[in-house]
Amino acid sequence: MADSSRTHDWKRIEKEIQCPNYQQILQELSRKHVAMRPFNTWMDVVDFMRKGGSEDPSKDGILRIIFQAHCVDQNHHWRTVLLAIFWPALVSIHWQKRHWDSDLDERWQNIVWTFLRVISRLDPQRRRERFVQKVFNDTVHYLHADYRRQWIKSEPETPMDLDDLSDLQGEEDVDVEAIERRLSEEKEIQRLRFHQNASRLSEEDLLLLIGTRVYGQSMSAYAKSAGLNYQTAKKRRQRAELAIRKFEEDHPAS
Repeated sequence: MADSSRTHDWKRIEKEIQCPNYQQILQELSRKHVAMRPFNTWMDVVDFMRKGGSEDPSKDGILRIIFQAHCVDQNHHWRTVLLAIFWPALVSIHWQKRHWDSDLDERWQNIVWTFLRVISRLDPQRRRERFVQKVFNDTVHYLHADYRRQWIKSEPETPMDLDDLSDLQGEEDVDVEAIERRLSEEKEIQRLRFHQNASRLSEEDLLLLIGTRVYGQSMSAYAKSAGLNYQTAKKRRQRAELAIRKFEEDHPAS
């Protein structure tokens, strides 16, 4: 079921990045950057990024251009393009960290959610190389931090295994300061309250998203504390996130 769902999601993303709006922003990048001119479509870019090693300097160049464009306008199109580029890496994390969460669908949603947080905060002015490693390592790191908060609530201590430590080796600038995490949480809560004030989310939806997405509570734990059926809570969160995404895609300036 989960594999089928991911296949469906990938087909949707593959179709989306071939739409005229995406072709237009690729043409705009090609006019500004010589490195983008060999690519006629975004799938050409995706295919290029998937070939060879991740440390290829030309791949860093492509990612730097995309991240710079994302920093300028925060257009959701860039996040979809980056999701397509990093899709195999996310599938790899989903397989490697299967012992973190036995719920395949929940684990996949958490990985994608974490990935989107990571790419939204990456500043290409502060980093000039190794973008692939940075995004992969940060996604694993923050995903582990979210799960660790869940584990601490349910068990006295859950140590990080050696495989988890090896994922983070060589990453010298992962910032895990509590103050930065708190500011990030407050920013996300403000974003969710914006949608709740506009009646796109109910109060129940807001609390569900804050509990499970901002503070990292597991869906099963939240559903139990809120007196909800697990599947009901999961479907409610999916509907709420779909409403947010649809609005933000239609109104990127917001």
